[in-house]
Amino acid sequence: MGFGTDRGLRRELNEDSFIAADPLFSVADGMGGHEAGEVASRECISVLSTQSFLSAGSREATASDLQQALRQADARIREISNARAGTTVTGVVLVEERGVPYWLVFNVGDSRTYRLSQGKLSQVSVDHSEVQEMVDNGLISAEEALTHPRRHVVTRALGAGSDTEPDFWLVPVEEGDRMLVCSDGLSGELGDSAIHRVLGTLRHPQDAVDALIQAALRSGGRDNITVLVVDANNVSGGVGEDTLSNEESAPSAEENTLPRMLAAEETPSRQPLEPAREDVLEGIPEAVRNPATSSPEASTPPSAPSAAEHHTPADPLHQENHG
Repeated sequence: MGFGTDRGLRRELNEDSFIAADPLFSVADGMGGHEAGEVASRECISVLSTQSFLSAGSREATASDLQQALRQADARIREISNARAGTTVTGVVLVEERGVPYWLVFNVGDSRTYRLSQGKLSQVSVDHSEVQEMVDNGLISAEEALTHPRRHVVTRALGAGSDTEPDFWLVPVEEGDRMLVCSDGLSGELGDSAIHRVLGTLRHPQDAVDALIQAALRSGGRDNITVLVVDANNVSGGVGEDTLSNEESAPSAEENTLPRMLAAEETPSRQPLEPAREDVLEGIPEAVRNPATSSPEASTPPSAPSAAEHHTPADPLHQENHG
């Protein structure tokens, strides 16, 4: 796995928080202004991380379990912030049904979970946002949604508003699957084609994380950026921990839960998958893009970070502050 976070180029604080510890890989994107957003996202991740059904290596989680945990997080955020802060949250839990591994994806708000499988990138989660509702109702096109003035208004969040219910998807794990979990600081800067190109080009998850953060920063870095990448291997031959890729470059599960900041910088916007622009990868060192041509040391990714912070006010509809 790989993970990283950056406060971006326009924010004073990082209000994103995350956890990357098998079986849970999740990003929370806080809203509520100075310090309040970071508290909301941190509490959300804290509540999830203490659930017994999400303990290290467990495969027992269900959608009902997660729903109850997210309700606990919602109540906790309202209690400590007096309902002045909120957070989006999305992620994936590795579970098993009758010995068969599945990705249990969950989502509240407009942070996203993607799946790259057999060369095809798909967004598993569905944004809870005003512009997504407009697109669904045929009022605007997906392209128009990218620049719509209401594009940062979310319609569901934990800790604020009346609609806090998560959506769930249960997706069979296939050999070679690569899952991407990110805050909208990434998806707001990079289109699906650019994301696809990076995920499909770089072999090591941490290299992909670093390249995506760099690309988002080079594209403007208007928001906090948090990215998790999780790979699956040995799906048919093993169960439990064997399902997850264990690259030498991946940090340990214990390290993954420690807050740490990562510096980074890089590219574009969200459209149907089309050939990605070449400049998406231009900032990636040749040693990373083509490790076969360089020394082992050159292709080893840097150590990564973990929890942090992000966004703005809280009404029934939540407007994110993107500077």
